[in-house]
Amino acid sequence: MRVKRGSVRRAKHKKVIKLAKGYRGRRKSVFKLAKQAVYKAGQYAYRDRRVKKRQRRSSWIMVINAALSSYDLSYSKFINRLAEHKIVLNRKIIADLAQNETKVFSAIVEKVK
Repeated sequence: MRVKRGSVRRAKHKKVIKLAKGYRGRRKSVFKLAKQAVYKAGQYAYRDRRVKKRQRRSSWIMVINAALSSYDLSYSKFINRLAEHKIVLNRKIIADLAQNETKVFSAIVEKVK
């Protein structure tokens, strides 16, 4: 007796088609195209979860550097002097201080100058 996989295949196809919801053209409704699109989307999502972290860190560095321009201090020298004075703050916190708590940020800058 031969094996017929109607329900199993339909379920697998439905799962992929559901993931392709919102895509344009035949990519949302034709299984073969939807499968390729969903696979590629997964690759982009995996890659960009790491890229997002890089971009966040880069934006924090830009905020810090912009805030330091009024103190005539570059970002690299500031970070180096923080390390010399054994002040352990990550870039996210420093950027937040530079934007929201300017007095605290200026106190840190004056301490390391």
